[in-house]
Amino acid sequence: MPTPYSNTNSSSAPLVPPNLNLPPSLASSRVERLVRERQLRRNDDQPESVQESQEQVQDHTQEQPDSSVTLDRQQRLLVVANRLPVSATRKGEDQWSLEVSAGGLVSALLGVKQFQVIWIGWPGVYVQDELGKQSLAKALEEKGFVGVLLDEETVDQYYNGYCNNVLWPLFHYIGLRQEDRLAATRSLQSQFGAYKRANRLFADAVIKHYQEGDFVWTHDYHLMVLPSYLKEHDPRMKVGWFLHTPFPSSEIYRTLPLRSELLQGVLGADLVGFHTYDYARHFVSACTRILGLEGTPEGVEDQGKITRVAAFPVGIDSERFIQAVETDAVKKHIEELSARFAGRKVMLGVDRLDPIKGIPQKLLAFEKFLEENPHWRDKVILVQIAVPTRQDVLEYQKLASQVHEIVGRINGRYGSLTTVPIHHLDRSMKFLELCALYAITDVLLVTSLRDGMNLVSYEFVACQNEKKGALVLSEFAGAAQSLGAGSILVNPWNIIETANAIGEALNMPEEEREERHRLNFMHVTTHSAQVWAETFTSELNDSILEAELRTLHIPPQLPSEKAVTKFAESKNRLMILGFNSALTAPVEAPRGRAPDQIREMKIRLHPNLKEVFNVLCSDPRTTIVILSGSERAVLDEAFGEFDMWLAAENGMFLRHTQGEWMTTMPEHLNMDWVESVQLVFDYFCERTPRSFVEARETSLVWNYKYADVEFGRVQARDMLQHLWTGPISNAAVDVVQGGRSVEVRPVGVSKGSAIDRILGEIVHSKHMVTPIDFVMCIGHFLSKDEDIYTFFEPELPCLESGNSSAKVLDKRLGSKGSGKLGGSRLKSYPPMSPDRVVRKIDDEQLIEDAGRWEGSSVLDLKGENYFSCAVGTMKRSLARYCLNSSDEVLTFLSSLAAASESFPQKRSDSFKRNRGWHSPTPRSPMVVAVDN
Repeated sequence: MPTPYSNTNSSSAPLVPPNLNLPPSLASSRVERLVRERQLRRNDDQPESVQESQEQVQDHTQEQPDSSVTLDRQQRLLVVANRLPVSATRKGEDQWSLEVSAGGLVSALLGVKQFQVIWIGWPGVYVQDELGKQSLAKALEEKGFVGVLLDEETVDQYYNGYCNNVLWPLFHYIGLRQEDRLAATRSLQSQFGAYKRANRLFADAVIKHYQEGDFVWTHDYHLMVLPSYLKEHDPRMKVGWFLHTPFPSSEIYRTLPLRSELLQGVLGADLVGFHTYDYARHFVSACTRILGLEGTPEGVEDQGKITRVAAFPVGIDSERFIQAVETDAVKKHIEELSARFAGRKVMLGVDRLDPIKGIPQKLLAFEKFLEENPHWRDKVILVQIAVPTRQDVLEYQKLASQVHEIVGRINGRYGSLTTVPIHHLDRSMKFLELCALYAITDVLLVTSLRDGMNLVSYEFVACQNEKKGALVLSEFAGAAQSLGAGSILVNPWNIIETANAIGEALNMPEEEREERHRLNFMHVTTHSAQVWAETFTSELNDSILEAELRTLHIPPQLPSEKAVTKFAESKNRLMILGFNSALTAPVEAPRGRAPDQIREMKIRLHPNLKEVFNVLCSDPRTTIVILSGSERAVLDEAFGEFDMWLAAENGMFLRHTQGEWMTTMPEHLNMDWVESVQLVFDYFCERTPRSFVEARETSLVWNYKYADVEFGRVQARDMLQHLWTGPISNAAVDVVQGGRSVEVRPVGVSKGSAIDRILGEIVHSKHMVTPIDFVMCIGHFLSKDEDIYTFFEPELPCLESGNSSAKVLDKRLGSKGSGKLGGSRLKSYPPMSPDRVVRKIDDEQLIEDAGRWEGSSVLDLKGENYFSCAVGTMKRSLARYCLNSSDEVLTFLSSLAAASESFPQKRSDSFKRNRGWHSPTPRSPMVVAVDN
């Protein structure tokens, strides 16, 4: 089974979202392209293959010219990182010396030939005077760099403070010590403020140099809120973000104060990349558990926008190391080192002097090995390169002292006058010297306690084509997922296990060493840094293509001014409003914590809407219907004081606020399934903490909104399997899945199927003569109930209504209409009374009588006067428009109320007499023609 967040460099290609209706050619083009690129790279024809494959992707999306990459000119890639890969030294007032560093991202992006790469970052120097800033910017520009100049205080709080003292330890599973926690908390707010200011400066630099069509690739934990800043400026900007460290489990990450803002910042990107699948899974889990978002096979979905999350294991420039080993200088170093260590096996460790690298654990394991294997004491030597870092930090000073103490103890115990078992160097090595040391090594020891990737293991493998040494690799290094097949994996916390692994590596048969090296060497050479960069940028382009295809059906923002104008011009208006999440008061989570279940379960009308409804309801030209899935008592409590119509339980019950409730349920509605489904719901409610059951008269709902997200989904899947194979296997019911709910209701019960009966009763009750010429439908509805949006849609040539009579009439009488967009669609409105259900109208009788009512339509609706609006969602919807929240609904309805007040009219006495419920006199069915 393919896994989510697939490693795009492996044989398992990323999944195409199951809910995305892509053309078959486009859906398969990504996989085909990746396979073709891989093959052509082996034939040294890489640049042409990339261009050819991207052109083929464009051929499938010619109808979307703005969404594909334009290859007529070379694309620009803006690479944004905290530090530029350059060392800047001031030589005079307006002179700068720049030394570009090699390796890392620089070498990775050298192979991305389809892009013009522009680097944006901090040059690592503080410049106060204006002349120095201008001259530095000019010098950097000549090298293809854009400098982001930060002052010393910002760097201290942003980089040394929040990045290095908060995020970096947390991402490597290292918490603050208890005695430091209070002091850190006091300064955390100011550090986070500096972090956001620095990210804003980076955003300003990107925006200044951005050109339409550019790709923006942001890097690492220093710039986690940058993607959201860029999207705020231009939502069409193509943004990717890659993390070069581990991402911790959600249980670790949730201990971070201000945790939500960082996640939301990253989700601004179109593509989020990690070294391994584990890190990607942790990120998605954090988003679901902390932000309450939905994790999908593609990544994270937030209001209909999917941020793709995938694993992209980084590599090295393997050719650089392979070629270096063949140079005369390195061969000379190899001869010198071989002579120096003649007769002894060489073990090597190359690490930064950092707590996460596990140097003390490595030394203790080596000590244990020497203790239990006396015959190896004069036959093996461990060369440990410990590159000093952050020497001004107390923790690192203590680590250096601890390492020196262990080295001294082991050398004193097992050394002699002429030899010592450990050669420890507190310094870095030149590139050629390091290649020579890699080449003569028999066993490389990597004992990281937590490492994003650890490319030392890759470098060792690249230099070992002759000797084919063994690799002992920590399972907590990201490289373990890539090189695990050819390595000896160890838990560095288990000193005995690591000591045994050292013995296994030293005694490994030559045939096994060669086979393990072959596997590792194949991976290192095929998954180079250049391939990593190419794959990420290519996947970023594909993510944007798919996102734009996916958003074709996301409704745009409601044009409020146009809607208000049409509302003011109309003579008879109908407003159908949902309740929950559309008219309810928003409940703020206390101090950024999880939603408050007690507060949220108490559904209340937005307090500011009362005055708005008083104004709208006092206008005789406006009829308001509250159409909700809630029970009758809930609607009575919220809207009983207003002059409007209430439709409860998806329209199965209807009343005017001055009348009695009546049922609109279809005849012979079978509810025999309720008891057995209730038992199943209760069973799962007991076993899912914080879930609850809503028992309504016409439906049952199991809600797990407040339960653990992942556990709730697992329980929902189990519940659905049990329902379909048991209680409802033969029942006439629909199962409606919400975001975090499961509802069972009778077949055919939906807001759309009930609205024609509701509308017919309202028209009859009010003795409506003036045709309805304006309809506004606003709500946060389940997909099952979105047929309410299409019921009034004038611009659909033929609507699939649940009413069979309407379908027959559409087919036989559609040609008689006079609308501009096609024939009229006819709806029947039979009478109802409080004490009986709606009777079924004979289709043929409707057809026979239709001609009599054709000229007296009460619904004269043109496309420009119909506004359907989905609330609180950016998902695909049948509505024409969207509003983001109940606050935006309040603002819009307030505008309508203001427009209504500007044309004051008094209700007539006859209208006031008829505002309550009156049992209608028997009448013939009413047929409403919708003007197309």
